[in-house]
Amino acid sequence: MNGTKKVAFYTLGCKLNFSETSTIARSFTEEGFHRVDFSEKAEIYVINTCSVTENADKRFKTIVKRALNVNPEAFVIAVGCYAQLKPHELAAVDGVDLVLGATEKFKVTSYLNDLLNNVNDTTTSGAVIHSCEIEEADFYVGSYSIGDRTRAFLKVQDGCDYKCTYCTIPLARGISRSDTLENVLQNAEEISQKGIKEIVLTGVNIGDYGKGEFGNKSHEHTFFELCKALDKVDGIERLRISSIEPNLLKDETIDFVAQSRTFVPHFHIPLQSGSNDLLKLMRRRYLRELYLDRVHHIRRVMPDACIGVDVIVGFPGETEAHFLETYHFLNELDISYLHVFTYSERENTAAASMKGVVPLKVRNKRSKMLRGLSAKKRRAFYENQVGTIRTVLFEGENKEGYIHGFTENYIKVKAPWNPALVNTIQKVHLTSIDEDGLVRFEYVSNPAFA
Repeated sequence: MNGTKKVAFYTLGCKLNFSETSTIARSFTEEGFHRVDFSEKAEIYVINTCSVTENADKRFKTIVKRALNVNPEAFVIAVGCYAQLKPHELAAVDGVDLVLGATEKFKVTSYLNDLLNNVNDTTTSGAVIHSCEIEEADFYVGSYSIGDRTRAFLKVQDGCDYKCTYCTIPLARGISRSDTLENVLQNAEEISQKGIKEIVLTGVNIGDYGKGEFGNKSHEHTFFELCKALDKVDGIERLRISSIEPNLLKDETIDFVAQSRTFVPHFHIPLQSGSNDLLKLMRRRYLRELYLDRVHHIRRVMPDACIGVDVIVGFPGETEAHFLETYHFLNELDISYLHVFTYSERENTAAASMKGVVPLKVRNKRSKMLRGLSAKKRRAFYENQVGTIRTVLFEGENKEGYIHGFTENYIKVKAPWNPALVNTIQKVHLTSIDEDGLVRFEYVSNPAFA
């Protein structure tokens, strides 16, 4: 390929998608491409799709139009979860040239080469699709993001064996499988050698880490063993666990994080509903009592930990009583913030045919109530942390004259822009909450920055 070609990437969805986009981008760089921002003119645009919510599906068309507005002659490639679930639907979007499914996305440059070499083949018209049966997605491809952000997303696991009734992820990503411990540690060392201060462990169901390839259900290593091994890698200053199922977050892991050298006191634990009736309908693998126990255990050993919660509103069969049960459960729970998802019907899921459909207006009202509760919880958590000494990792973007960063327990702070702070960790004293909800501070470790 011509080394002057430019390629741009857009990622929809989760941290896992960001890690995979970064890995795919490196394969283009190795082929001689020059990576540019998605807002710039490029010959190739790659969109990594998500299909967790209906809104993510709709956004895809908008992103394609944005690319073609910059370069109407561009070659547009769709990869990722939506590309696996509905390849023909994506291929029908005006301007899309190539659609790659779950296993094919990591060979994107090969498919692109083949296609460009046959560009004059008059027997092909419209977008070309390469999408496997999801049962074929039984091997593991390691990924991590680097160079995109101050922190790196390190993929340790992919796929899911759970059968939650609302979820398409097993259909889009296949069975649960993991990277080897040796590969994870090697990737972590590569990241640390590039000067990145924080690694976020990511996957579809990371608490299930250790399952091998080809559907091997036995665990060669556990998530706890992975954490212990990563804690010993030189050069890593912070390790953060992304979303982890409550039934897979064991006491031993919580206790280890509490005294770890590098793991930070931050947990994101999906709840989805505070009603046991709905948890059973969702086929979740726990009840609210276990969730309560997880939160209480974290608070006992890490009183200042940040605890985030996923919750779904408007699931089929959710009555007003069920919703209020969830609301009051969360209101009384000592958590730090919520990620609220308004239920949307997904094809080929059990929930899509369930009775008791909740009207959209009611779903939106309940979502608004929980978002309000989240704002209250976050404010209370921040207020509780004012007056404490924390460490902040500063980000690399100048946002209207300010630099932002996050404490180890995920409090977002702001200070006047200073490029010398980028990608540094500073000890600070949290002093007040600004009118925009972010926290101000005074420097402890380096007053020269004040």
